[in-house]
Amino acid sequence: MTEVASPATTFDERIASRHARVGIVGLGYAGLPLAMTFAEAGFDVTGLDVNEERVRAVQERRSYLVDVPVERYGGLEERLHATTAYEAVADLDALTICVPTPLSKTRSPDLSYIVSAAESVATNMRDGQLIVLQSTTHPGTTEEIVLPTLERSGGRVGQDFFLGYAPERVDPGNKHYSVKTTPKLVAGVTAECLRRTQLLYSQIVETIIPCSSPMVAETAKLHENTFRAVNIALANELALMCDRLGISAWEVIEAASTKPFGFLPHYPGPGLGGDCIPVVPHFLAWRLREYGYSAQLIDAAHEINASMPLYVVQKISDALNDAGRPIKGTRLLLLGMAYKADVHDTRESPSLEVMRQLLQRGGEISYCDPWVPQLMLDGQLHESVEWTPEQVRQADCVVMLTQHRQFLEQPFWNEAKLIVDTRNVVPPGANVRHI
Repeated sequence: MTEVASPATTFDERIASRHARVGIVGLGYAGLPLAMTFAEAGFDVTGLDVNEERVRAVQERRSYLVDVPVERYGGLEERLHATTAYEAVADLDALTICVPTPLSKTRSPDLSYIVSAAESVATNMRDGQLIVLQSTTHPGTTEEIVLPTLERSGGRVGQDFFLGYAPERVDPGNKHYSVKTTPKLVAGVTAECLRRTQLLYSQIVETIIPCSSPMVAETAKLHENTFRAVNIALANELALMCDRLGISAWEVIEAASTKPFGFLPHYPGPGLGGDCIPVVPHFLAWRLREYGYSAQLIDAAHEINASMPLYVVQKISDALNDAGRPIKGTRLLLLGMAYKADVHDTRESPSLEVMRQLLQRGGEISYCDPWVPQLMLDGQLHESVEWTPEQVRQADCVVMLTQHRQFLEQPFWNEAKLIVDTRNVVPPGANVRHI
C-alpha cells in the first residue's frame, strides 16, 4: 500500500465540502450514471474502465447510454475524467467498483471482473481510502473475496482502508427514479466502514438505508430481482393457463388489480431480459447450494420464463396456420430487439431467442428497432428496417416483442395482414393475436 503524507483535511471534511476525489471503476449502465451524478454534485470524478472505446467516449463527451444524454456533460469539463490506467487510484479519496457480474453457462456467477478490479485497486491503493463494491453479486463476496484481496496490500480494514457495499439499483430508461432519487442500501465491513460509506452516498442520494452487514445488503439486492423474476414467471404461467382456458390473461390481471391491498400486478411477455432479473436470482440459488439448500421456486421461475420465447414462436406458428401459411418462407417483421422499451440494451433479450427460433424454422426475418440499429446473432449481422407503413404491409406477420414508444405513437396496425402481440399494446382486431 502506498504511503502518503497526512492530508491537511479529514476524509469527512473533504466529502462534506465536495472536495474529495471520487473514482468509479466500470463505466457501464451503473458506473457512468453514478460518475455523472458525483460530478454534477461538485466532486472531482475519475472513471476507470478497461474498455478504451468507453473511455474515449467519456473524454470526448459522447453518449452511449440512454440515461446519459450528451447534454449531461455540459459544465463538467473540469470535474469528469476517464482513463484506463489504474495508477489513478492512488490519487482518490474514495472509489466504487461497478463492474459486471455475468452468469456462466452453468448458471454460476462469474466474479472474474470483480476479482480483477479488486486486484488492480489493491496494487495502487493508499492509506485512508474508502472502497465500495456496488456490483450485484452473491452473498459473501465483499468480505470473502474483495476484503482478502485488498488486505494483501498490507493494510487493515477499518484502520488503513475502509470497505463497504452499496448495491446498484439502476433501472435504465426510468424517467421517475434516478441515482439521486432511488433509496440506497449501504453496508460496511466495520462500523467505521459503514459510516464512511453512508457519508459518501448521502452527498448524492436523497435516502440512505444502512444495513447491518455487507451480506444483508448483497442478499437484499438479490431478493429485489428475484421478487420480480418470480412474479413475472407467475404472470407468464397465468398466460399459459389462460391460453388453455380460452380467456385473456391481461383481463384477468386487470380484474385482480382492482383489489386495493395484497396484490401487485405483473404482466406476461416473451420472456426476461437485461443483466439483472434473468441472471441475479441464480446468484442466490448458486450460493445456497453450498449450504445444502435447493431454491426450488427460483429454479421453477427460471424454467417458466426461459420457455416463453418458444411459446411465442408456437403462437406465431398457430396464427400463421390459421391463415394457411407455414413459418418457412413467410415474411416476418419483429418489432423490438431491446429487452425493454426505449433502451439500447439487448442483453439476455428474449426477442433474440424468438428471432433465432424463427430463422431456424426457415422464416424470412426482418426486424425494426429504433434503439438497436444493428445486431449480431449467431455470427450473422442484422440491420433494423425503418418503421413505415410499407414495411408493415410487406410482412405476412408482424410480431410485437418490445413496446418502444415510437411503435405506439405511430401505430400502423391497420396496415398489417396479421399481428402477434406479446405485450398487449395492439388494439383487438380480426388480424391480431395476443399471447
